[in-house]
Amino acid sequence: MYQKYYRQFLQAPNRGEPALHMACHSHHYWPDVTLEAVQQYWRDAAALADNKWGSLFEEKIPAWQRDVARVLGLPAPERIAIAPNTHELVYRLLSAFDLHQPLRILTTDGEFYSFARQLQRLEEEPNVRVTRIPKEPYATLAQRFEEELHGGDYQLAYASQVFFDSGVAFPRLLEIAARKPERTEFTIDGYHAFFARPTDLAAVADKVFYTAGSYKYLGAGEGLCFMSIPANCSLRPLNTGWFAELAELENRAERVAYADNWLRFAGATMDYSTLYKGLAIFQLFEREGITVEKIHRYVLAAQQRFLDTMDSAGHPLLNRENLIHHDLENGHGHFFTFDCGDSGRSEQLQEELLSRRVLCDRRKQLLRLGFAIYHPEGETYRRVFVS
Repeated sequence: MYQKYYRQFLQAPNRGEPALHMACHSHHYWPDVTLEAVQQYWRDAAALADNKWGSLFEEKIPAWQRDVARVLGLPAPERIAIAPNTHELVYRLLSAFDLHQPLRILTTDGEFYSFARQLQRLEEEPNVRVTRIPKEPYATLAQRFEEELHGGDYQLAYASQVFFDSGVAFPRLLEIAARKPERTEFTIDGYHAFFARPTDLAAVADKVFYTAGSYKYLGAGEGLCFMSIPANCSLRPLNTGWFAELAELENRAERVAYADNWLRFAGATMDYSTLYKGLAIFQLFEREGITVEKIHRYVLAAQQRFLDTMDSAGHPLLNRENLIHHDLENGHGHFFTFDCGDSGRSEQLQEELLSRRVLCDRRKQLLRLGFAIYHPEGETYRRVFVS
């Protein structure tokens, strides 16, 4: 049903059987409309030169913010900051804390490498203390995390909506965020949930920072990420760029001021080709009636076909015992992760799958298989399990 929007990828020249792209939790295929979008970006830049900034900041960026806000139930599009990657936005948030004062951060042991590495570096500073709640067992994660959140004096809490290594969704994370202490800034990493799992942030919009991007499930490519900002945010990021005072460039004051909108967390010059691609995809999906809810139902059906085939295949590694999960229907992202025991076995399995033109990825002993709307409705995934 949805394959018609991805013909440039699905009908690309292949040798033999077309590839089954199951690395789509890492990099989704781009819909065909993105080619024209990139070319339009070039044409606009050529025609407008420096005047393109007016179009970008007065038309394109607000349109993107409105689309993101609509998908996530956010009430204030103007409080959605953008940057080339989420690390830049999160580090800008971290820079708003005074490292001369004690900084206590609560997180989990399952966060993506970028944030995990940054915290390790911050911990070298004498005033920074990080508490990592083990993500497993998932059944008790919500209780353990929330008890620590309220029991400790934390300035910042940070957790993934869907864990990047397993695909497991953090149970009741939005409920925890809604009850957070007033003293704690709360950040949700939504990268593996945005445009995959239906997400309504209306109840927590003024309590959390929510970060995600276009690289994965939206399928617009790298280079465009966002972070929603709670109302009445008064943080003053130390890491700040010239975009943050865009409205006052010609009459720049000597003091460092911050706008009461997304520009508070703005950086500097970036490439906006992905902005054009993202807008084109939003327009396509809205025109065709494709919603996150429909995408999620489609993927759930694909995952069930995969599980049914897996259960009858008797594969030595790809089986229920090795599948990392908590609640496959209500508490999972759009990919499955299998613990192969060691990196040698996962690497060998990845190579075997590649020989059958099944594309996937792995992290040490973990092999990840993703699902997308460009997988055919009748796909049974049998070739994954051929030994």
